[in-house]
Amino acid sequence: MVEVGTGLARVERDGRRADVVLNRPEKRNAIDEAMIDDLTEAFRRVADDDDVWAATLLGEGPVFSAGMDLEMMRDATREEHAVIGKRLHELLDAVEALPQPVVVGVKRAAVAGAFELTLPADLRVLGREAAYGVVEVELGVFPHGGTTQRLPRLVGLAKAKELVLTAEYVDPEEALRLGLVSEVCPDEAVDDRARALADDLTRKAPLGLRRAKRALNRALDVPLDAGLEYERTLALDLYGTRDRIEGFDARIEGREPTFEGR
Repeated sequence: MVEVGTGLARVERDGRRADVVLNRPEKRNAIDEAMIDDLTEAFRRVADDDDVWAATLLGEGPVFSAGMDLEMMRDATREEHAVIGKRLHELLDAVEALPQPVVVGVKRAAVAGAFELTLPADLRVLGREAAYGVVEVELGVFPHGGTTQRLPRLVGLAKAKELVLTAEYVDPEEALRLGLVSEVCPDEAVDDRARALADDLTRKAPLGLRRAKRALNRALDVPLDAGLEYERTLALDLYGTRDRIEGFDARIEGREPTFEGR
């Protein structure tokens, strides 16, 4: 276990998996400026570690996160909010741009800014009793940490408008039907399920996973022909790798592959 910065985030390693953990349980992992900085640094460390093939994002204690620290958000000036917003966007971009796939575990609550923190992840595990959604229009603002752009890409524009404008939490089973989350399970099992999904990813070919994520992240931002060309370029890079040979040999021989990331 390695604490990061002020200790409001930490990185735990288990084999090829890294767990990035929000570490402010006494405040229900409410996100303040120091936590934003600690989480950003944590994801940068994971990104730079070639021995990590998949990551999770979890919350210490019984709650993933109650959202942004309300007192901080209430008391900050307009200029201070501009700085906080910029740093939050840098964190969310770091999650989205992480080379390794990220599985986030949402237990009990991921509200407002915490909901936004889950959207750049690749897979989401949601607790059956979790409060999950954005409530900012009830606070005199609106969700501006990426929700208005990322959520329509995940659930469609009409549903995104409904969730943002009504400030209603999304029902976990509906979130599963919408494809917003990958799995719904009891809240007490969320962290273990997120780790298990990440562990399963670590048994895949890491170079293939990284390139697949890059291609998928770009899919909705470029014309189809440009996306297809990018996909082909990324794929060709893999044909000279040791893992590509191992993957095909293992399938032909009826055994589990042993990937090395090269």
